[in-house]
This record gives sequence, structure tokens and C-alpha cells, in this order.
Amino acid sequence: MKYALVHEWLTPKATGGSELVVREILRHIDADLYALIDFESVNPQSYLYGRKIGTTFLQHLPLARNGIQKYLPLLPLAIEQLDLRQYDVILSSSHAVAKGVLVSPDQLHICYCHTPMRYAWDLTFDYLNANSLGRGLLGILTRYILHRMRQWDVIAANRVDYFIANSYHTAKRIWRCYRRQAKVIYPPVNCDRFSFQAQKEDFYLTVSRLVSYKKVSLIVEAFNQLGYPLVIIGDGPELKRIHQIAKPNIQILGAQPDEVVERYMANAKAFVYAACEDFGIAPVEAQACGTPVIAYGEGGALETVLDIRQFPETGTGLLFSPQIPEALVKAVETFCQFQGQINPESCRTRAANFSPKIFETSYLAFIEDCCQNFPSKDSDKNCDFFR
Repeated sequence: MKYALVHEWLTPKATGGSELVVREILRHIDADLYALIDFESVNPQSYLYGRKIGTTFLQHLPLARNGIQKYLPLLPLAIEQLDLRQYDVILSSSHAVAKGVLVSPDQLHICYCHTPMRYAWDLTFDYLNANSLGRGLLGILTRYILHRMRQWDVIAANRVDYFIANSYHTAKRIWRCYRRQAKVIYPPVNCDRFSFQAQKEDFYLTVSRLVSYKKVSLIVEAFNQLGYPLVIIGDGPELKRIHQIAKPNIQILGAQPDEVVERYMANAKAFVYAACEDFGIAPVEAQACGTPVIAYGEGGALETVLDIRQFPETGTGLLFSPQIPEALVKAVETFCQFQGQINPESCRTRAANFSPKIFETSYLAFIEDCCQNFPSKDSDKNCDFFR
């Protein structure tokens, strides 16, 4: 079998959970790598340094390195220009358009879907309300572009033979958007890089990209009321606003190297997370340190964090709802009452359920099963498969 792996974009700033999945797949499958743009193969700090990576015409457009989303209307066209006819199996790692590559009837296409395209589906109105693109004549054009993106996205989903979702929450969204079933395989979380620390210091922590849907400003507003020490690690367009509204009990460190993040995670009293994520790797990383999590009770957090009120013996944190500062304030106050009942060992044990080894075993087994059941062009199974 000859494999191709397709991802959206590879840049030094793209270091989230989807990129970790790409890295883990390449550890176990000898696949040629493709992306809309690639600036990692020339980055000496990257594991992709020196690797040959196929790209599209977007690679040569100005400012693509700093945010390819500005070329949103061109993304479907670009991904369809990748010529993958020489491969038997197409593996896509998709949170936007990677699943839209063109394949022939004889090629098997398996998509690991991190999320249906958020700005075209769930976050459409957040996206429109958050910037000038949602207002006036430009807003009408933006709405039309997103409308066409949704149409293309459904068509692209039909090019996929098998879907994998990174959580049951994502699997539900895949069904809602595409009416396709998905196998749930949780992404790999490298828990071994985090040191276990049973004794905690007197501060709360959040680590996040500072963008609107991560709701870090909500955390700031809650801790402004509480007055408890909070450390914020991360960078992004919301950084200036967070500086403006944060009170002196809140320390904003900006972007930090991995070793600093790991140290703060290990020593925090609790990790605070207010976003509705499809999976959410950071809460799992915190639990790997033995650090309990206070998280918004929707999305992936429902699958990774065990609420101490529901699981008194094995609880690893506390979930709050609705997604407002007042609910988080109440959750932190409740956490203080339960804090001594949360065993750091339980947190570490919970995190181990999302290890790279479990991902490897589940992913490779699924790929093998799909390959065995998908008919080759010369197979007698063709008639039965397509009947």
C-alpha cells in the first residue's frame, strides 16, 4: 500500500492537537505528506525539517505564512489541486478542507476529523460578530462566502469513505453537518513529558491561545470577582483586551516555552478551562501532572474530566455551566470545598487513558480493518460493496 497524508497547513504557529495527530501518524505509517502550505520543512526546530512536503499555489501568495485563513474562499480550490492519483490510501487530518482532496473510486480515503469547519458551522455568528467582516456590504459578501463554504464542505465529506472523530462530541457534529457516522479515536496526549506533582501551590492556571472562542476573558472576569491568584499563559489577538480588564491578582505571562508551561501546570492548584472544545488537550495535560481541572461542562471536557460530585472516588475536577463568569465563580468556590477529596493520582490515571500508545493501537487497527474491507479495483468484492 502506498499512503498519502493530507493536512491543512504546516507553520511554526500551528502547534495544536491536529498537528500532534499528524506527527503521531507519521511515526507509524510511511506516508508522503501534503498540505495547503508548508513552512515547517524549512524550520530547523521542527520534526519536519528537511522533509519533502507537497503544497498548493497558496504557498506562494503573500502573507500566507502568517494566516492562510485570509484566503478562505480559495481553500477548497487549492486542496482540489493536489494530485494524489499515485496512492492507494489517502489519510486526511482535517479541521477545515483537507478532507476535500479529489480521489478516484479505487482509492481508500480515511479522514481523521478534528472538527467540521468551525467558522462555517458552529461559530458562524461568533465569527461574523467578532470583526468588521460581519457588517455592512462586506458582511453580506462574507455570509455568502460562508454559505458556499458549507455547501462545498458537505460535498467534500462525501469524498470520504470512513470518518474518525477525535471525540463523541465531534462525532455528533459530523453527523449533524454531514449525516455520516464516525469512529471515535481520542488524539494522542504525551503525558510522559509532564512531571507528576502531588503538592500544589496557591494559584490557578489557564494555558490557551488568546482568541475569542477560548473564553479566557470569561475566566479573567470570574477571577476579578474572586480575587484569587490566576496565571495566564498564551498569546493571541485577545491579549491586549485581557491586559486591560485583568486586576492585580491576575498574572499574564504571554507565550512561554514548554518547560515553563510544564512547571506551572505541575504546581497549579487547579487548571481552569472555559472553552467548548471538540476534545481539548490542555485539560488532559494538566491531569497528567496530577492537577485537577475546572472546566466548562460541554464538548470534550465531558469526556476527559470526571466531576468529583458525580465520581466521588475517582473525580479529577469539576464542571460548570452555563458559560458565564458567575457560573465559574460558583464552580471555583465549590472546588475549594472539594479540593482535599480530589486525589492527584486519580488525575494522572485519568490522563493515561489518552496516551499515544492507545491512539497508535486504535488508529492502526482501524486503518487495517478499512483496508481489508475496501475492495481493490480487481477485487470480486466490488459488486457487493457498491450494490
